[in-house]
Amino acid sequence: MVNCSPAELEARLRLHSLPDIGPQRFYKLLEVFASAGSALTAPAAAWRAIGMPQVSVDARRCPNVREQALQALRWVEQPQHSIILHDMPQYPALLAETAGAPPLLFVQGEPSVLEQPQIAVVGSRRATRPSLDTAQSFSRSLARAGFAVTSGLALGVDAAAHQGALEVQGVTIAVVGTGLNRVYPARHRGLVQSIVEHGGAVVSELGLDSAPHACHFPRRNRIISGLSLGVLVVEASPSSGSLITARLAAEQGREVYAIPGSIHAPGARGCHQLIRNGATLIETVGDILESLQGWQRIGPVDTQPEQQTLELQHPLLELLKVRPLDTEGLVEFSKLSLQEVLGLLTELEIDGRVSREGGLWMYICK
Repeated sequence: MVNCSPAELEARLRLHSLPDIGPQRFYKLLEVFASAGSALTAPAAAWRAIGMPQVSVDARRCPNVREQALQALRWVEQPQHSIILHDMPQYPALLAETAGAPPLLFVQGEPSVLEQPQIAVVGSRRATRPSLDTAQSFSRSLARAGFAVTSGLALGVDAAAHQGALEVQGVTIAVVGTGLNRVYPARHRGLVQSIVEHGGAVVSELGLDSAPHACHFPRRNRIISGLSLGVLVVEASPSSGSLITARLAAEQGREVYAIPGSIHAPGARGCHQLIRNGATLIETVGDILESLQGWQRIGPVDTQPEQQTLELQHPLLELLKVRPLDTEGLVEFSKLSLQEVLGLLTELEIDGRVSREGGLWMYICK
């Protein structure tokens, strides 16, 4: 998958491993010295003259830097492992247009899917059950319509989005905030395997053994939005990292979509904030597809599951979709009598739409 000499590839991997060398400094070194190999052999004074930090200058001769590069070269020799450089034809065109595009990408899986039209589906790690169902349902329909579903492999909405695409044999792409040798969260090892086995890809700009540091995830988010035509936020609090992804998407000229929720649900406030700031309010997948007219649809458009998810099918279900409640809470919030609530709950329980656990009534998605 590489079209430069082995020596130049190793030199770029060494540059990439240096401390405090982000995309801008990486590209600056290539611009000034014409190649990574020449940059590494240039005198320290030349590096300092173009503003490179001393810690980067000193680390060039560190054995650990060369070992990381050699490790990456061994890694890329394995099946379904690729390194895509920023000046290779395989580098995703949409991402290349963004400011601070990664100088290289580590890819596990099928690298060609990075050029497929993508919609990012993101949201809270602690999403409610209805939001997880919505993320999964939207992702199924987007995958059927021919889009790759891109997300961040996190708990909650991200995992539901990946799973939804997989359920219909669609393509899904996970952009992660760790090195590809470090699956995070660890419980998603099976999900990573499924993504790769079904023709998708797991992507990172970080060194293979990079740990899940907090600073890595905002960097990851710019890749999610940069790869995608648009970003759909399913559920998010005002402090959610999903809003970072949405902001980056807007800055990159991408579409930003948000699903509204109950005014009583804390997880809906971030989406409402996005809508107030100009994001497109989304009720069905058809709303997204309509905004992306001109992109060829590979499969049939299926919006019915999303309409069913968002419709109010029963006077008590809207309340239980937000959070579990006891009977007294349902009486209080629904403004119905106790007798009416008990009768409706009996009907819902017989129909398999609710269950009672620990004194609380729980919504069951069918």
